[in-house]
Amino acid sequence: MQKPRQDLVANTFDFETIALVKPTGFREYDARWILEKEINLLGIQALGLALATYVHETGVQPRIVVGHDFRSYSLTVKQALILGLLEGGMEVLDIGLALSPMAYFGQFALEAPCVAMVTASHNENGWTGVKMGTNPPVTFGPDEIGRLKAIVLEGAGVARPGGRLERVEDFRERYWDEVVGEIKLSRPLKVVCATGNGTAGAFAPEALRRMGAEVIEMDVELDWTFPKYNPNPEDHAMLMQMAAKVRETGADLALGFDGDGDRCGVVDETGEEIFADKIGLLLARDLSALHANATFVVDVKSTGLYKTDAVLKANGATTVYWKTGHSYIKRKTAELGALAGFEKSGHFFFSGPLGHGYDDGIVAAGAVLAMLDRNPGKTLSELKAALPDAWTSLTMSPHCDDELKYEVLERIVAEYQALADSGGSILGRKIVEAITVNGVRVHLEDGSWVLVRASSNKPELVVVVESMRSGDDMRALFRDEVKPRLANYPEIGAYNQEI
Repeated sequence: MQKPRQDLVANTFDFETIALVKPTGFREYDARWILEKEINLLGIQALGLALATYVHETGVQPRIVVGHDFRSYSLTVKQALILGLLEGGMEVLDIGLALSPMAYFGQFALEAPCVAMVTASHNENGWTGVKMGTNPPVTFGPDEIGRLKAIVLEGAGVARPGGRLERVEDFRERYWDEVVGEIKLSRPLKVVCATGNGTAGAFAPEALRRMGAEVIEMDVELDWTFPKYNPNPEDHAMLMQMAAKVRETGADLALGFDGDGDRCGVVDETGEEIFADKIGLLLARDLSALHANATFVVDVKSTGLYKTDAVLKANGATTVYWKTGHSYIKRKTAELGALAGFEKSGHFFFSGPLGHGYDDGIVAAGAVLAMLDRNPGKTLSELKAALPDAWTSLTMSPHCDDELKYEVLERIVAEYQALADSGGSILGRKIVEAITVNGVRVHLEDGSWVLVRASSNKPELVVVVESMRSGDDMRALFRDEVKPRLANYPEIGAYNQEI
């Protein structure tokens, strides 16, 4: 395998004969590039050969499920990836156009330990990428991605005999059977299904109908130009369209799915978005009543109500806060044998009797519908209103150079840890815990907390605060605690943001 280059440009001889791979495309838990600017098809083929080489290195059975999302170039990218996998001696099971969770499901249904899903998720057109794993339901993290990166960039891929390609026909039916499962709504909930013209449009509406929902379709026609907005249920543009549709139709809720269907966003019957950590808390309340002494995993940006909620305590539930990032939450959920994991960006992981442990937006949607069905006299907004009050800031992102941010964060963590160890307090409230699995999250005796961590993909720190007292107190935690503390670090850029 020839070493790839980083300096190639399209419409040249070299671009057609040498692999282009920019190292920056290898992220913490997947790989993403702008096609033809940062990677070419030969680079994708090199990635496939490197993945096959890694699989053989680790002794995993060389049998892999491959799928692609709905973009104008994704099928071509997948075919280039398959060429590399075949060259590396892999048995390839091609499930065709698919959602990421369909590919993960294929690992179980088709008895294949490996997966490579060609998707740029919710990124804008022009981006491509691959989500990979060799140990279901877990996908690659920094260690695996790091080794894969080294194989690609060093040209260390090894060609082997034995490659074979099999097309898996109509895998969609098997997937529908899986995600619908035993869900059969006792009342016809009216549901707006929004997919932003992305891949989920071919899968989510029918799945919801089979669960018994009355589906109001919204932008479900496949259109890889994404004419209205990117399929991303975290984005304001998509959420506003979902809210308007709910109000127009009198729907019970809206469910929005991202470009590869592994995330779900929720808008209640009043048109208000419910953030994923609060949806997770509602689901945890519901599920902990059915599964006593359950464990839940949530990321460190999520509400502190998981720690203080009286319903979870009464049901014997335990909550573990873990590193932000879907790969980390997925791994920790599997490691602990937790019933479910919730990540604030909208990834939901259901294990045991509820699922296989990977993130699936349609499975999450089914869990929300089943929860509503078990509470026939209550609307979604009423279920949310029953939660204790908590005032959470937006995510704030002070600049800090990539080369400096982790060292700066280390000092901030040490400072907060020392304050906690000495029995210190913040704004008159004693620190009861400093969670340091991902930056530092400082819990106070009334349940309020502050978080400082490093962004995984930008030259920034990430700051979130939450108060259990009031909006004014939330602002005070930032203004009088976090902001002046960060101001002591000259490496952190000028920070005038207010909340």
